[in-house]
Amino acid sequence: MKNYSIHETCKDSSARLQNISIENRISSQKQPMCTIVIDENQEHQTIEGFGGALTESSAYVLSTLPVKKREEVINSYFGSVDGNKYTIARSHINSCDFSLDNWSCLEKKDETLESFSMERPAQYLIPLIKDCCSVVEKTQSKKMMLMISPWSPPAWMKDNGSMNHGGKLLPQYKKLWASFILRYIQELEQEDISVWAVSIQNEPAAVQVWDSCIWSADDEAEFACSCLGPLLEKNGKDSIKIFVWDHNRDLLLERFSQSMKHKDAQKYIAGAAYHWYSGDQYNNVNEVYKKHPDKMLIFSEGCIEGGPRNGAWFSGERYAHNIINDLNSGCSAWIDWNIVLNTQGGPNHVGNYCDAPILVDEKTHEVFYQSSYYYLGHFSRFIEPKAKRIGCSVLTGMVPSAPDGRAGNLIESCAVKNPDGSVTVVVCNRTEEDIPYTIKNNEESIIHSTLIIPPRSIQTVVIEK
Repeated sequence: MKNYSIHETCKDSSARLQNISIENRISSQKQPMCTIVIDENQEHQTIEGFGGALTESSAYVLSTLPVKKREEVINSYFGSVDGNKYTIARSHINSCDFSLDNWSCLEKKDETLESFSMERPAQYLIPLIKDCCSVVEKTQSKKMMLMISPWSPPAWMKDNGSMNHGGKLLPQYKKLWASFILRYIQELEQEDISVWAVSIQNEPAAVQVWDSCIWSADDEAEFACSCLGPLLEKNGKDSIKIFVWDHNRDLLLERFSQSMKHKDAQKYIAGAAYHWYSGDQYNNVNEVYKKHPDKMLIFSEGCIEGGPRNGAWFSGERYAHNIINDLNSGCSAWIDWNIVLNTQGGPNHVGNYCDAPILVDEKTHEVFYQSSYYYLGHFSRFIEPKAKRIGCSVLTGMVPSAPDGRAGNLIESCAVKNPDGSVTVVVCNRTEEDIPYTIKNNEESIIHSTLIIPPRSIQTVVIEK
């Protein structure tokens, strides 16, 4: 038997990422209802880490807080002491829907880029990115991995003359748009902010009433391989990873397969990013992982839509269900959407209000930590960057009280081996029942008893090496 600890968040208790006494979770039942079988010899993808999105909206909301409270929230995500230990962030090039309005770093037509201005991102975005980078470096001794994504080129570069409502990049501006992205990266570097990755376009198949632009899979590949990739390479920035798709799981396999047909795709395309808004469809993630094991899959955006859900529990469970199944399907990094929003679910310049793991009342300065914040922490606090996913299967019965009203598995689980040799097993129970379970390494039990996971709860079991 090995030494282990249990960390728990439970709906019907005050436990929030709490280190629970093992004795309080030992079941009186000798026979478990579920057995989690892990295989440390079966190694899969490397886990790069977890993170959230630094949008202008999040940055603005945080700017309304007193300095100490703002620092508290940033540390609650990126800090290593009582923080979620985020090491990845995603931000936007030009405005997105979670901006205060439409804006570009090059508002007026200027093919020389001489009027390129960082005035707008310097107001809220850059200070937040710098502060998050600083916390990661100080508390975790790591460099934050920043991904940047465009929602739209400047209006004058598009065939519809607008940053909103879709439209396409005009062919004559492909190389200029690549130079724009390079310039944005260089401007960030002037602020001591390094870029880890860039995606070609956020949601390239969606015509939105907010900032959006349409790209085909071939267009993305051509731009990555003939414009942006060679330009980054020429300027000594070929370490920056280029991701395509950055949209839903439903077309992930189809789009990525098509993009990878480009003759230089293997060289310039690092992988695919994807979102959750079309549904589970984890089979598409797994198919891409199996067909392209040398390419990286990252979950780059997901949130609860339709406004804030202050105090809701289902939101945390939705996060756990997605993270577990994404990791088990081959995902290497998992990035949430806005780290902070106000209690309206914004600001959002077109009223597309959503939920966030932390909500802030801008008038009273109250900070509300949601179930999703704690559920995310069950992964990000205990799965170290460069961990390896290991084999994990759940031998279980079925239960009629699954939250969607249909029969479903009793629990969901994933497991990784951390760089220090410890094993992290995350277990989620979305039912209304106590579930007795045990953990085995193939046929050998690695914990000494049958444990209990309470109803509507999540546990992280850390097993020492």
